[in-house]
Amino acid sequence: MMDFTVWDMLHGLLASLRWTVALSCVAFSCGGALGLAVMWLRLSPARTMRSAAAAFIELFQGTPLLMQLFIVFFGLALFGFDVPAWLAAGAALSLWSAAFLAEIWRGCIEAVPRGQWESSASLAMTRVQQYRYIVLPQACRLAVAPTVGFCVQIVKNTSVTSIIGFVELTKAGTMISNTTFRPLETFGLVALLYFLLCWPLSALSRHLENHFNAPYRN
Repeated sequence: MMDFTVWDMLHGLLASLRWTVALSCVAFSCGGALGLAVMWLRLSPARTMRSAAAAFIELFQGTPLLMQLFIVFFGLALFGFDVPAWLAAGAALSLWSAAFLAEIWRGCIEAVPRGQWESSASLAMTRVQQYRYIVLPQACRLAVAPTVGFCVQIVKNTSVTSIIGFVELTKAGTMISNTTFRPLETFGLVALLYFLLCWPLSALSRHLENHFNAPYRN
């Protein structure tokens, strides 16, 4: 058996860390774009669009992410589609993220007091002007903390993709642990790297929340 040092383990884990970061960025950017579209459908005056958006959200919020990964990776293969692990991981995480981000952002818009809508309507503002000048600035301020907080969940949930063979941080940790027979040290380093990824996001969330709330403090 080869004699692996902690530095050797760390080097192997750092090489896979980039894929965790890349997958998190893909899931947030693609999921955010799709989630924004779903949010507007959810707020649409058309009942059919609202129902379709609600069904999408209920489907992906009400089923485990692991099952969604299996369906994308193994299910599509039954129909002759050869889906690479990285594509299946990105697609499943993006769809899952979109469902949660759409609800987070919809909740922030609906949290704006009704009096704000009524006051802007009394000024003869159009619906677009109400969103642009009154509602969205307040909703964006409210959305900062939960959005960045959900980014932390995305980073941590990339670990689930190891089950379909995508070599990210957790999968690399499993491979190194099976090679070195030193699981405590290996997964201790894995936990440390996840913490170093997630803690700055939490700190950024607090900083942005304080920054946006500063003008509203007495």
